[in-house]
Amino acid sequence: MKRNILLCLSLAAVWNFACQSGHNTTQEQKSDTVTLDSTAFTSDINGKTVTLYTLKNEQGMTVYLTNFGARIVGLHVPNKEGIPTDVVLGFTKASAYHNPEEPYFGTIVGPFGNRIAKGTFSLGENTYKLPQNNGVNTLHGGFEGVHFAIWEATTITPRAITFAYTLPDEKEGFPGNIAMEVTYSILPDNKLQIDYKAHTDKETIINLTNHAYFNLNGEGSGTILNHELQLFADHYTPVDSTLIPTGELASVQGSPFDFTATKTIGQDIEAENTQLQYGKGYDHNFVLNGTRLNDLNHAARIKGEQSGIIMDIFTQEPGIQFYSGNFMADKVTLKNGKTDSFRTGFCLEPQNFPDAPNQPNFPSSRLKPGEIYKTKSVYAFSVQ
Repeated sequence: MKRNILLCLSLAAVWNFACQSGHNTTQEQKSDTVTLDSTAFTSDINGKTVTLYTLKNEQGMTVYLTNFGARIVGLHVPNKEGIPTDVVLGFTKASAYHNPEEPYFGTIVGPFGNRIAKGTFSLGENTYKLPQNNGVNTLHGGFEGVHFAIWEATTITPRAITFAYTLPDEKEGFPGNIAMEVTYSILPDNKLQIDYKAHTDKETIINLTNHAYFNLNGEGSGTILNHELQLFADHYTPVDSTLIPTGELASVQGSPFDFTATKTIGQDIEAENTQLQYGKGYDHNFVLNGTRLNDLNHAARIKGEQSGIIMDIFTQEPGIQFYSGNFMADKVTLKNGKTDSFRTGFCLEPQNFPDAPNQPNFPSSRLKPGEIYKTKSVYAFSVQ
C-alpha cells in the first residue's frame, strides 16, 4: 500500500508539471527541453518496476529521477534568458538505462565509485577479489554495482525523495550487507543537494557519488570544450596507463591540470602531456584545497558559454573526479533525439580518491559495523 501511495504521488507530480509545461510551449521548443512522459518511461527491469519521479520548485528548477540506479534523468534550470534548459544527459525510457555499454548516465555509483587497482583490496587479514570490468581494474562497483540496482523510493515529497538499497554480502565481491540511502532535495535558489548514508554488518569499503553527464548549454547542444571551468584544487592525483593513481599528489601549477583560474575545458586538452594521453583527455581526481562554504568544500565552478548557466559544486568529500567525455562515441540516443557525441558531456563527481583502499596515504574508505557513512554534495545553479 505504501509503495502504491508513493507511486501515485510521483505520477501526480509529473502530471502537474506536464500540464503546466503545456502553457509554455514556446519556451520548451526554444530550449529543446523534453518533458518526460511517466507512462512511456515506466518499465519492468529484472522483474521489478522502474518508474519516474519529479521534484520542482517555484524558481524554475525541475529534477527528474528514477529508482533504477537512483539516478538523475533530467535537470531543468533557467538559462540567462529565463528559458528552461535540461543540463543533464539521459534517456526517455527506463529500458534505455539498462545498457551495458553506457550504464552510468546520471546514476549513483558504488559501493566504491571510481577505480580499484587490479580488482583487489585487503581489509585486515582478508583479501577480496572484484570483477575486472575496466581492463585489469574494477570500475564503479563492477558489472552489477548499484547503478543496475532497483532502489526503493522510501520517502517522497514535492521537494525531496529518498532511495534505499542494500547490497548483499559478497555481491560483486564486496564484503558486508551494505545498506545505502540517497536523498535528493531541492533547496532554495535552485540548489540540488544529494545526501548519502550507509551502514554495514561487516567491515567494508564505501565511496558513493553521482555520475551525471552535464552540458550547461543544454543536452545535445554540442561540445563542452568551450565551457569555462574553475577547480578549487592545487593538486591532483596522477595515474598510470590504466588510470590508477600512482600515490603522488602532484601540483597542478604549470600543467594542463591547472584550473585554479578559470579557463575553458578545451584550452589545454590537446597539450602534449602523458597524463592527458593516458586519460584521452581529463579523467583525473583533483585534490580539493579546502575552500569552504559552511561545512562544505567549494569544489568547482563551471559555466555554459552559450546559456550563461553556472553550476557551483560544494561537497564534504576530499576530491572531485573531472571527466571530459573522452569515450563518448555516438553509441546512444538522448532525450532530444541527438546522440552522445564525443565530448558533448562532462562529469564532475565529488568523491574519495580512486583506489583509496590500496593507497595508505589517501583518505580512508573503510566502513565498520556500528559506524555510519554520511556525506553530502550540493549543486548550485545561477546565471550570468
